[in-house]
Amino acid sequence: MSLLLLSAVITVTPAGGVRAFEEARDRIRASGEAGEVRIVAGDYFVDRTIVLDAREPAGSVYKAEPGARFVGGVRLRDWRRVTDGAVRRRLSPEARKNVVVHRVANAGALQARGFGRARMAAHSELFFEGERMTVARWPNGDFTRIAESLDTEAPDDGHGKKLGRLPNGFRYAGDRPAGWKPDNNIWVHGYWAWDWADSYERVATLDTKTRAITTAPPYGLYGFRGNQRFYFLNVLEELDAPGEYYVDAAAGRVYFWPPSDPRRAEVFLSQMEAPVFHIRDAKLLTLDGIHVEATRGAALRIDGGAGVTLTNTRLRNIGSIGLTMEGGREHTVARCEIAFTGDSAIEITGGDRATMTAADHSVTDCDIHHMGQWVRTYNPAVKVNGVGIRVAHNHIHDAPHAGILLTGNEHLIEFNNIHHLALETGDVGAIYIGRDYTERGTIIRHNYIHDLGGVGFGSMAVYLDDCSSGITVEGNIFHNLKYGAFVGGGRDNRIHNNVFVACHPAVRVDGRGIDPSKVWQNMVYNIMRPKVLAAPHFLDKYPELRTVLPYFDKPGGVPPEGNSIRGNLIHGEGIVFRQGAQPFVKDIEGNVTMPDASFFNPATGAYAPPAEGPHQRIPFEKIGPRR
Repeated sequence: MSLLLLSAVITVTPAGGVRAFEEARDRIRASGEAGEVRIVAGDYFVDRTIVLDAREPAGSVYKAEPGARFVGGVRLRDWRRVTDGAVRRRLSPEARKNVVVHRVANAGALQARGFGRARMAAHSELFFEGERMTVARWPNGDFTRIAESLDTEAPDDGHGKKLGRLPNGFRYAGDRPAGWKPDNNIWVHGYWAWDWADSYERVATLDTKTRAITTAPPYGLYGFRGNQRFYFLNVLEELDAPGEYYVDAAAGRVYFWPPSDPRRAEVFLSQMEAPVFHIRDAKLLTLDGIHVEATRGAALRIDGGAGVTLTNTRLRNIGSIGLTMEGGREHTVARCEIAFTGDSAIEITGGDRATMTAADHSVTDCDIHHMGQWVRTYNPAVKVNGVGIRVAHNHIHDAPHAGILLTGNEHLIEFNNIHHLALETGDVGAIYIGRDYTERGTIIRHNYIHDLGGVGFGSMAVYLDDCSSGITVEGNIFHNLKYGAFVGGGRDNRIHNNVFVACHPAVRVDGRGIDPSKVWQNMVYNIMRPKVLAAPHFLDKYPELRTVLPYFDKPGGVPPEGNSIRGNLIHGEGIVFRQGAQPFVKDIEGNVTMPDASFFNPATGAYAPPAEGPHQRIPFEKIGPRR
């Protein structure tokens, strides 16, 4: 029996599947009174979006037992040996002994996606015993390099270097592709121009004699530059290691080299392209313990409404975003795990910048990790846009790019433990905001940011990029980083009472707003200036913003005035200035350089600052998720 009506509680079992869930929801709607749906452990395979909306009585609860999963794909059990001669000839002798094949229906193919492109669902992915498998690729687990752009008349990139236009293609190094059969579904993924922008492009032509590649439109945002990193993927000949697979969507086949016997393992192929759950205009609704897995699109979407709470929710192995939240007010995400997402883990837009009305959304006490598994850049743990959103007491870790991306005003980012980010990218911040003088009022405090990666230009703990202004960075602990706090030409920023240990340097301030280079002057006058003039209400909200206006009426840019660097405790390199910034930063007081770092022990969490002096103790013991 799939439904059992027990007073105000309805129990759903896997035997009834998603239909039983929807029947339970409809019964509660019909009653007009708050009810509870209890979801028994087991797998609920989803092939259409589950909708919860304004018809749900306020106070209703959907509570799942541990082990209850909503799966946006199918389980594959009928694995066979590969007998197709044409396929076998393309595999290595070792692969022929190990690769198996499974028929699939409605498999989603790879699509052009990445930086500057519209968000889209992933292709159909293979998950083996809860782990994302690898699309057959070369090199395995590494990159090769662009030898050169094939654009003989490449334009300037704005920084004095050439950048080849995408339609002209590029030349690769080495002869590995010479052994591949012609295939119109080979892809390349790379950081084509910058270490902070990646994309997937389908190979249109591949000339193994000249080593020339062109890619198919629609093209990405940037061009090809020599020596940038990339790899080939979806190459049948490169299905050469356990854990790799190749999906032939047109033929309805998936080829797989399993780590162990797939007939005795749990193997899912993701198929669901739309969100698994969609909550629209609901009020005072709680989802507790919901687990979504193995889907191509987003796991969960919330639009509008008020007081929706997600707690103890687990979203993992998601092809696109874990959770998208648009509008509404006072939504809460608490004590959740969101991990192994193709794009961002959480994206929140809320509040009204025109009226400076806060959304009062919050993300607290969550474990968020391994986001950006497909589109590697600008897909963080939490992307925040709007007014008045709090991100606090989270554990954010292990990802190729940023941890928290901010746009808007008056956000509060506090008590987060953030580490092992920027593992594949450069010129990136664990916490990042930039390129708008009006996006002020955000407070970044009492976070522990440590052990970041970073290629090329490296990474920053807090990156106030491209003239970001009016941000408070106080009471944070920064450890083992290239840059601690980075002020990229902005104004009125407060860098107060932080601890910097093994940062190189602790604080960097530059004057890019007065740099005469065309790219920086264009940023000030053609990007930043219109944003200020189009929103005069910010001049009343933030009076110091008025000091920018006189600079807009004359050449020379905007200097980094009004920044304050006070009361910081520093072991290692201190404060550095670049691009003519130093004369404009006048409020530098009470920063203490320590001869050793014995006051902070990251191994034990011991933090004992000097008893005397301007530095105030940081509540280090409160950082991270609360029990």
